[in-house]
Amino acid sequence: MEASQFKSDQYVRFCPGCGDHAIAAALQKAMAEIGIEPHKIAVISGIGCSSRMPHYLAPYGFNTIHGRGAAIATGVKTSHPELTVWQMTGDGDCLAIGGNHFIHSMRRNVDLNICLFNNRIYGLTKGQYSPTSPKGFVSKSSPFGTVERPFIPAELCFGARGTFFARTLDVDMPTTVACMVAAQQHKGASLIECLVNCVIFNNGTHNWIADRTMREDHSIVLRQGEPMIYGKNRDRALVLDYTKGLLPVLAVVIKGEDGSWRDKAGNIRLEEDILVHDATIADPTMHRMLALMGQHDTIEGKAAAENAEAQDPFAFPIALGVIRSVEEETYDEAVNRQINEIHATAKTATFDALTRTLESWEL
Repeated sequence: MEASQFKSDQYVRFCPGCGDHAIAAALQKAMAEIGIEPHKIAVISGIGCSSRMPHYLAPYGFNTIHGRGAAIATGVKTSHPELTVWQMTGDGDCLAIGGNHFIHSMRRNVDLNICLFNNRIYGLTKGQYSPTSPKGFVSKSSPFGTVERPFIPAELCFGARGTFFARTLDVDMPTTVACMVAAQQHKGASLIECLVNCVIFNNGTHNWIADRTMREDHSIVLRQGEPMIYGKNRDRALVLDYTKGLLPVLAVVIKGEDGSWRDKAGNIRLEEDILVHDATIADPTMHRMLALMGQHDTIEGKAAAENAEAQDPFAFPIALGVIRSVEEETYDEAVNRQINEIHATAKTATFDALTRTLESWEL
């Protein structure tokens, strides 16, 4: 199938330069690669710039009310389990007014493919700080800097016992398409955090990884079964450090000119110490550590990350790609299995039959 088959005839009204354009193109490519016909797909959204996506796609679409996309998407998938359901949402729509719906769709493991557009700002309503804006961020609704700590979407996903989490970047089309295809193949609630740029109200929010000159040293694309090696020269890697306390923590090692790997303290680490990615481990401990790397939750931390000259080579990269993908029974499977079991054994198969079994009077 071709990506053009998944495009609608509507004029795309994202601002020129908005990262949402790239996610829309990636989603159309991913849908074509997956090969499910448009009439077997439903795209549900709430309110926000990203939530305009159903207008620009050929499959069935429903632009619902603010924060309620997850509730509608759950109803669609439960009542029509044969449909492939995508939910388009933003960091405000999903994590503020829609936060409760979001965590329960994760907990229930509804078979949804959720694209969470994270530009760390309210774009549609013109520039207020959002639940993912870094502490100290100056905006129209926080002129002296927000005093709130931000949500990290991965933490909410894992805290709600999510079974799939991936992260991608608007300027990295191959990784975005791969994450979307993997999300569709996963049975259960699949969350893709899409790091996107808001060129009008928060331009450059992800520059420390979006900039080509810094991206390879500041990010690692995790791939199933591959060692966690990254960097422009493939000279940085992730290992476990057992010296920081009772539990091991992640650490960065760098490959020297002599070919040996050394940690920040100068200790030599062996090639076999380098971690190999496994997204299918049921225990989320490693996935959580990977997902929390490189999260700059204050404006000062973000500024330091963008200062290439002062950058610590042993600083953690941000993890992209599929970080977690484990199998559990889905909500829609469980609900429909229960309904079928009850139908098979119930003495009353319809509502009318039920009412006839109740006590009644003639007047």
